[in-house]
Amino acid sequence: MKLQLLAILLFCSLTLSANSAVPEASMRTLMEFDNSPQEARWVAVNDGVMGGRSSGGPTVADGKLEFSGELSLANNGGFSSVRSAGRDFDLSDASAVVLRVRGDGRRYQLRLATDARCRGVPVSYGGGFETTAGEWIQVRVPLASLEPTVRGSSLEGPPLDPSKVREIGLLIADKQEGPFSLSIDWIAAE
Repeated sequence: MKLQLLAILLFCSLTLSANSAVPEASMRTLMEFDNSPQEARWVAVNDGVMGGRSSGGPTVADGKLEFSGELSLANNGGFSSVRSAGRDFDLSDASAVVLRVRGDGRRYQLRLATDARCRGVPVSYGGGFETTAGEWIQVRVPLASLEPTVRGSSLEGPPLDPSKVREIGLLIADKQEGPFSLSIDWIAAE
C-alpha cells in the first residue's frame, strides 16, 4: 500500500511539474510577461526582409506572449520570428532555457543572440522544440544544443557566450504554409 501511494505521489508531482504554471524552484525566471519595467519589449522579424510574404508578430496580454501569424513560402520566404529587445541576459549559470508553451503541434525554435558576428552580421544560436496542439507543456532547450547560424546558414562557430545574451527569440520555419500560433507563459533558465 505504501509503495502504491508513493508511486501515485511521484506520478502526480512529475505531472504537476511538467505542466506547472510557475517555474520550478531550481529555475531562474527570465520572463513572465507581466508588463513590469524589467520585461523586455518584443519585435517581429519576418521573411519580408528578403522579399517573403509571411506575417507574424508578438502580443503580450494577460501574462502571456502570443506569437502568431501566417507562414508563406511565396517569393522564397518561409519564416516568422519574434525577438526580445531592451534587456540583456546573463545565462552563464544555466545549462538550458525552459519555456512553458501552448502550441499548435508545429515545430518552433528558441533563438539566442549575443554580440557575436560573422562578417559584420549578427550570429543567432538556435535549437528546435516540438509543441502539442492545444496543450500547455514545458520544453527544455539545452544551451549546448544551440547551433550558430547567420541568416539561416549554419556556421562552425563562434561558440555561444551565455554571459552575453542580448536577445531571446522564437522562430517558425517548418516549411508548412498556413496559420501558426504559440503562447508562452514564462521563460526560465535552468
